[in-house]
Amino acid sequence: MDGTYFSNNLCLVLYRDNTIKFTQLYRLTDGEWYKEIKEDLENLLVMGVDIESITCDGHPAQLKAIRKVCGHVTLQRCVVHIQRMCMIWLRMKPKSIAGIELRRIVSKLHLIDDEMKRQHWLMNLIKWHQEYESFINEKSTNTNTGRYWYKHKTVRRSFVTIKRALPNMFHYLGNPRIPKSTNGLESFFGHLKGHLNVHRGLSYEHRKNFIRWYLHFKNK
Repeated sequence: MDGTYFSNNLCLVLYRDNTIKFTQLYRLTDGEWYKEIKEDLENLLVMGVDIESITCDGHPAQLKAIRKVCGHVTLQRCVVHIQRMCMIWLRMKPKSIAGIELRRIVSKLHLIDDEMKRQHWLMNLIKWHQEYESFINEKSTNTNTGRYWYKHKTVRRSFVTIKRALPNMFHYLGNPRIPKSTNGLESFFGHLKGHLNVHRGLSYEHRKNFIRWYLHFKNK
């Protein structure tokens, strides 16, 4: 499941079966909202869809709705999304040794395809944390207000993101039917937007209708 955005606050939230490449459900809305995603997941279950796993990019609304409705379902965090965001935060040339080392570790995340590689990667991450834990916890304090902030925000943010996602990062290793990323959906979105761009003059409602027909014929 994933969402993609178009102009004029138009958002398409898509629920697609990875095995048979079939759109089970979609919603045209103005954002990724908890109540709507919760309702969509409930509708999928009512329709009789047997959900084995859900791969998503970790949007807070998605995670909250999945926990509420599909707590029994395997949740797979998109490994590529985690890697991409951390690489953006750490930048091409991090200013600190800790950032350089973490970026090197993160750059190998997408290469993990068996248990041995997973354990080796985790071991490197643990060693990194043991060495730089005090570094990422360094704070600056405003003496007037007493408020504080972390000095090395991007490095800390990258590590915390990985740490929070770790319990749901590697389910795909134990089940080949679980996609490790939402890349298939992003590719699908790319093709949709490519076709839609040919008709740039469409009104808001006509664009929504175009998307509906596109999804219909793709399923056919």
